[in-house]
Amino acid sequence: MTPNISSSSWRHGRPLLLAALALALAACASSRGLHPQGQLLDADTLHSEHTLAGADLGAAGFPARDWWTALGDAQLDALIAEGLAGHPSLAAADARLRQARSQVGGARADRLPSLSVSGGYTGLRLPESMLGDENGGHYAGSSQLAFNFSYGVDLWGGKRAAWEAAVDSTHAAAVDAQAARLDLSAGIVQAYAGLAYAWQLHDVADEELARSQKALQLTRQRRAAGIDSDLQVRQAEGRVPAAQQQQQAAQQQIDEGRTALAALVGQGPDRGLQIERPRVLDPMQLQLPGVLPSALLGRRPDIVAARWRVEAAGKQIDAAKAKFYPSLNLTALAGVVAPDVGDLLQKSSTFAYIGPALSLPIFDGGRLRAGLDSKDADYDLAVASYNQAVLDALREVADQVNAVRSLQQQSQSQQLAVDIARAAFDLAEQRYRAGIGSYLDVLTAQSTLLQSQQQLAGLQSQQVLASVHLSQALGGGFEPAADESARAASLSDSSHS
Repeated sequence: MTPNISSSSWRHGRPLLLAALALALAACASSRGLHPQGQLLDADTLHSEHTLAGADLGAAGFPARDWWTALGDAQLDALIAEGLAGHPSLAAADARLRQARSQVGGARADRLPSLSVSGGYTGLRLPESMLGDENGGHYAGSSQLAFNFSYGVDLWGGKRAAWEAAVDSTHAAAVDAQAARLDLSAGIVQAYAGLAYAWQLHDVADEELARSQKALQLTRQRRAAGIDSDLQVRQAEGRVPAAQQQQQAAQQQIDEGRTALAALVGQGPDRGLQIERPRVLDPMQLQLPGVLPSALLGRRPDIVAARWRVEAAGKQIDAAKAKFYPSLNLTALAGVVAPDVGDLLQKSSTFAYIGPALSLPIFDGGRLRAGLDSKDADYDLAVASYNQAVLDALREVADQVNAVRSLQQQSQSQQLAVDIARAAFDLAEQRYRAGIGSYLDVLTAQSTLLQSQQQLAGLQSQQVLASVHLSQALGGGFEPAADESARAASLSDSSHS
């Protein structure tokens, strides 16, 4: 029998119900006092005008996507194309991108309703000893077909925020995949420049060996003429194996450079044996963009990826906050049940159930607050990583600009030193041949010339590497999508409170 609730009873009970509801709301979990601390760095406050004063500035100062072609070596172009075709590091980056995309699919599925269908047959026979003759000893069976519908209403946008966070993380993973290709191409260029430097050292060692052999021949002639003693011959003989050792050391560097390139293109060491001597590589002439650092924010893949991760962390905060509010879930079940399969289509066999449910977290031991606090910390970490990436980018650009400028001057000075050392050696050799100079003068001039040539080769190689590093510092030809560049450069509305 259903009790009859009068209006008077409801009138007296309503205040109690409202009081209970107010008490529940007051006691529910709260996010009060929790918020992230990180603040995105404003790039406009980072000045570099004086540091970059005198650099060649222009409106189109960023490297091209295939910036390495400026070195003018077809073999290098082919090696980079081979490496980009299937290096294991690229496969790993692509796999991480697929993982991120799968998380987007999962977050999207959480926002949509679900519908499932199930069917089956149930049979039951209980013993007479349990239920007696009337109910026991009989077999009964039924067939059923049911549709199950459920939908969690996104009242506060938490599920949408989680989906948007997954999308932002996918953008970051996509940029990381492009950055992996840029890093690989730059690594191949650097290894190729190292191979070219090893060949330069080999040339210097060849020239030193030729000088040493020529000096040894002259010294033996002078000893045969009674002008020099065995001491000068022994000194000259010692220069020959020393030059040969330098040849062997340079050859070892050549071999190591070839195997390193073979690994970078994803092949075995034998691939390196097919790599011919690089042509003489000249430093690339690069032009800096006229607007730094703001123009750099959308051109550096590490900055763009870090910016997307800040966005994703902010959306995760929104998703965590939504868990503090009431949630509404809709559940419906409908189907048919009948003893015989043929009766399933009868109207009398149908059943239905609808169960909307509203839930509100009241006490969870601080689990929700701990989760939100963790998301706040994740956001602060993402902001710190972004700020550090911006600072590192500007530092790298400034360092490489200074390096290019300084190494150019050093190379010019060292070339002058080589010319002077060569002239001094030629003069010492002529005086020694004419009998008016000592062999010690020849040894001193020869050692000075060798050292000067080795230093020049090193500076020339550093010039090439500095231009390569500057290309990397300027983004390495990275070209983000228009929305990525705009998002990475917009910092005004990025803070969460």
